[in-house]
Amino acid sequence: MKKHLFFFAVCFLLAFPAFAQTAAEIERLLNTGSVSYEQAAWLVLRAADLPVTSPAGAYSYAAEQKWLPAKAASDSSASLDGVSLLVMESFGLKGGLFYSLLKNPHYAYRELVFHNIIQGRADPDMTVSGDFLLYVVGRVLSQVEDESLYFSNTENFQ
Repeated sequence: MKKHLFFFAVCFLLAFPAFAQTAAEIERLLNTGSVSYEQAAWLVLRAADLPVTSPAGAYSYAAEQKWLPAKAASDSSASLDGVSLLVMESFGLKGGLFYSLLKNPHYAYRELVFHNIIQGRADPDMTVSGDFLLYVVGRVLSQVEDESLYFSNTENFQ
């Protein structure tokens, strides 16, 4: 399993030079058992090519935009549904009827499951590890390149 994750991380870095991270940052993230909302916001917003300069700034920006659950604190463990909302909003992904109306973390999670970005056994309340966060962001970026997802904010990807 670790060989696959390491291979994925290496391919991820080589395939997306705009999302270049240092090896130390990726290694630290891969070894994190439970990422915080600040770490998740930093990684996701940088992957979405949004203007953030620090982890605290990324968290603040995501909180101001209401891209994080109401219960999210910068140092609290990120849940999968909260990360799903962050991913959906920061990449400008369109969702189904209920997600479009409510912008709810639960429906964001369901949209990512529907689009096969989140696969396998997953629970919306589970905490997100660093390697799983990299996996989810990598899946979104690969589907962005394939244009197999619908976007509401496409100026970031042209």
